[in-house]
Amino acid sequence: MAFDRNTKIAFLGMGLMGSRMATRLIQAGFEVAVWNRTAAACDELVTIGATALKLEQIADYPVILSCLADDHAVNAVYQQIATFLQAGQIWVDFSSLSVKQSLQLATQAQAQNVTWIDSPVSGGTAGAEQGTLVIFAGGDAQTIEDLNLIYNVLSQRVTRMGDSGTGQATKICNQLIVAANSTLIAEAVALASEAGVDTRLLAPALAGGFADSKPFQILTPRMATHQFEPVQWKVQTLSKDLNNAVQLAAQFNLNIPVASLALAQLKAHQDNGFADKDLATVIQHVEKS
Repeated sequence: MAFDRNTKIAFLGMGLMGSRMATRLIQAGFEVAVWNRTAAACDELVTIGATALKLEQIADYPVILSCLADDHAVNAVYQQIATFLQAGQIWVDFSSLSVKQSLQLATQAQAQNVTWIDSPVSGGTAGAEQGTLVIFAGGDAQTIEDLNLIYNVLSQRVTRMGDSGTGQATKICNQLIVAANSTLIAEAVALASEAGVDTRLLAPALAGGFADSKPFQILTPRMATHQFEPVQWKVQTLSKDLNNAVQLAAQFNLNIPVASLALAQLKAHQDNGFADKDLATVIQHVEKS
């Protein structure tokens, strides 16, 4: 199926990422209808040209995009609109899910002749705003290729990783590195501070070296200055993703102790009231330990 700017798109989930991605599609000239569990989250999108979507009208949209919080949220929305879906629709899920949940939804969709593409993204809110996300896609190769017009507005690169579920597996590995690395960055910043280092200089000093990375350049200045607004990554999001990694490894009897320890740190920080706070706040957990 070929798509053009006249293809009607339904976008479900106007959170930190979804709202920015939907904005880019609207600005690129697509006809986009938006939905969020809390309807007020759609207001800003409607003011720039989106339509407020009623879920019972989902059959009017050949392409459904979703960017929701977790397994429960995506499954709940799917079950809510399952009876309204029509054969031939394509559902592209940008959410970060467990492989198990993604495969279950792909199977349900296939039974209704709906094509499910797991399509998680990496690049954070800045990447969503700038259209420089990287996308890991799992599912039908031709459908993924056909979606390029949409993908190109949102991302710098799309890689088909294999069949259904492989996009999510790739994102889980990506998040394993990001989340575990964030706890190490916090420990490094805390240790440097105790040793008398001006931690505001760490990011430029280590830039280009073997310890450098995008998370390091984003998190380190925020940790050094304790500036945690605006929220770029929520602690609970990375904790959820890292938990998915640990659970996936368990399915294969694979021991990943570093990820498990990082998960324990993030969960403890989350349970201390930081679930909705920025990931950089993990420095406060290290400093108090």
